[in-house]
Amino acid sequence: MGVSKSTVSRALSEKGRIGKATRMKIQAYALEQGVWKKESEESKKSKTQNIAVVIPTDAYTTSVPFFQECLLGISEVAAMLDYNVLVTIGTPNDISGIQVLLNKNIVDGIILLRNMEEDRLLRYLAEIRFPIALAGTCVYDDVIQVDIDNREASERLVSLLIGQGYRQFAFIVGDTSYHVNKCRAQGCYDALDRHGVSRENQMFYMNYVNMELIDSIISDILSKKMECIICGDDVICTRIMSKLQAEGYRIPRDIFIASLYNSTSLECFSPAVTAINVSERQVGNTIGRQLINRLRGDVYKSDNKVGYEILIRKSTGKLYTL
Repeated sequence: MGVSKSTVSRALSEKGRIGKATRMKIQAYALEQGVWKKESEESKKSKTQNIAVVIPTDAYTTSVPFFQECLLGISEVAAMLDYNVLVTIGTPNDISGIQVLLNKNIVDGIILLRNMEEDRLLRYLAEIRFPIALAGTCVYDDVIQVDIDNREASERLVSLLIGQGYRQFAFIVGDTSYHVNKCRAQGCYDALDRHGVSRENQMFYMNYVNMELIDSIISDILSKKMECIICGDDVICTRIMSKLQAEGYRIPRDIFIASLYNSTSLECFSPAVTAINVSERQVGNTIGRQLINRLRGDVYKSDNKVGYEILIRKSTGKLYTL
């Protein structure tokens, strides 16, 4: 091309003084010859080999194994792919801590382990197009999403119970501003509607966060002769089961119970509790690998679904005998 090696070097590295026309001509020739690949703006940024995982603030105030197991899964993949994992505590409406990480160029990507409706942190990261992965589902196409089909899983579990003759349910679901709880609640509604079971004959305790109400809720459920309690997650189920057994109620003889999310604590009850089981470690493995693939410029998948299984146990009585 009639230019010096130093000129070629400056053109391809985009460093040093060189005319724009000359730089573009050299780059075009190098691209054509297959000896150079133009870096994206994202890849030009200095790489730290760090990813941050944002743990919800309540992860350690309640016994929620999902976050810890998911973090282990992320760490396993990160170590294998030569990345480091930084853990930070965050809330959906506080972006200050994340802004510090970004301003100091400490991390290359961020993983959020939970999202809410109107999630300010998720919206902020999506709008600045920072590499993000989410354990959940959102409306932002550029965000890597890894989720379980909680709506389908809940619908299937409740449908199984309806298929065995249950018609009166008490549904106890946590804060529905969290996407996961909203999906689980909708799955329960879907099952009732699909099988023509009237919603009016059911009891619904949505946005259950005040544990002091547990006595009145249980009393209300039993006085109205509900057949089965459906708990939105393992934390709710553990407290309901413990309270019922402490009061001398016999499960499943006096009432049936199931959970829309499993944990080891539900296996330890006698009887063990029917529940939807998910591999949190697999969620972590998947979300970590897809984000790091993106950061490395490798092929990655934006929309990922992790499987689940319905564990049928003695807490649902008749269903267990099938």
